[in-house]
Amino acid sequence: MTTQDLNSIEAASVVDARGSACPGPLLEAKKGIGTVKVGETLEIRSNDSGTRNDIPIWAKKVGHEYLGYLEAEGYDRIFVVRKK
Repeated sequence: MTTQDLNSIEAASVVDARGSACPGPLLEAKKGIGTVKVGETLEIRSNDSGTRNDIPIWAKKVGHEYLGYLEAEGYDRIFVVRKK
């Protein structure tokens, strides 16, 4: 997805894991994905650099769709669509 596409996403829920070190953001994402319906998007906010790698691997492993991330001021906005 392009940056413009990611900017246009309206997430059904936002998990704010800023200030949490690995594996905190991933654990928060795992909890958060259960709060959105199948087909909806979860946004994870994290300032832990490992999260950029952890979330796509986790999403693929459990069958969700990783859309990408946007850099914000001091943190990343990571987008995942719940698929099951």
